[in-house]
Amino acid sequence: MKRMLIAAALALAAAGQAFAADLPPPAPPPPPPRAPATYVPVVAPVFTWSGVYFGINGGYALADSQFTSLAGSTGTFRTDGFLVGGTLGANYQMGGFVIGVESDLDYADLSGSTAALAACGGLSCETKSNFLGTVRGRAGWAWDRVLFYGTAGGAAGNIKAATTATTGWDNTDKFGWTGGGGIEAAFAPNWTAKIEYLYVNLGSGTCNLACGLGIPVTVSLTENVVRAGLNYKFSW
Repeated sequence: MKRMLIAAALALAAAGQAFAADLPPPAPPPPPPRAPATYVPVVAPVFTWSGVYFGINGGYALADSQFTSLAGSTGTFRTDGFLVGGTLGANYQMGGFVIGVESDLDYADLSGSTAALAACGGLSCETKSNFLGTVRGRAGWAWDRVLFYGTAGGAAGNIKAATTATTGWDNTDKFGWTGGGGIEAAFAPNWTAKIEYLYVNLGSGTCNLACGLGIPVTVSLTENVVRAGLNYKFSW
């Protein structure tokens, strides 16, 4: 009897081991919980006006031309027209303060005339101007991507004068001065657009042979220029 019980126990033990061998291995313990991710805010890049830039500009000039004879007779008439050209400049920003220098050279199509002017001996007088160039300093204050500035410097242009007495022109290249201001805004990382006003005084030229009067006539030209510009900037 005892032998039979021992044999049965051994058989049960062997069967249990065989059944345990057929079971799948226990699942691994779950990984420890992860720490919450740290939130990193997205910071927009700070725009700077410092850099060298180039671009194009174009606009309209409301100009006045005045003829003055040696006898003191004067006459003033409008000499208006369009301008278009290129721009080159550089800025340096210190906090909100921006300083710089800018130059431009524009083709101009300014012309005007008046009839029976005493300064021209009763003849019709005419004035034209074909180009305008400036070299100016700029200074202003920037609110992030918007810059308000004033500007002043030298200007160069030509004054062409004539009367109906001749078919030629007296052409005088003149150096004068200019001043004004404007607003410029950055609409992309390297692109800005501006609108500005400039007062230009080119001084006086002369109309001698082309006026056909035998005596020189002084011809002055001042311009009120309103123009827009588009620039591409290289930051340093």
